[in-house]
Amino acid sequence: MGKDLTDSINYFGSASSDLIAQDFTRSERKDFSIRKEIIWESETATDSEVNKKEVELIHELKSNISEIGYNQWPKPR
Repeated sequence: MGKDLTDSINYFGSASSDLIAQDFTRSERKDFSIRKEIIWESETATDSEVNKKEVELIHELKSNISEIGYNQWPKPR
């Protein structure tokens, strides 16, 4: 889960390679796919509003719980 203020096709956030690598064997790393899904967007939101929405969605989707996602911030409630 993350925010993309760049609208770049090449942007996938700032994930921790070490953390993600723990979930894949060497063999699995040779053939895998990455999927990017936009779950919320706004043409008018300020950076502050985007930051607030990001935190809201991280908590809602529990992507900061290691068994579910890779977000290391904010810490789970």
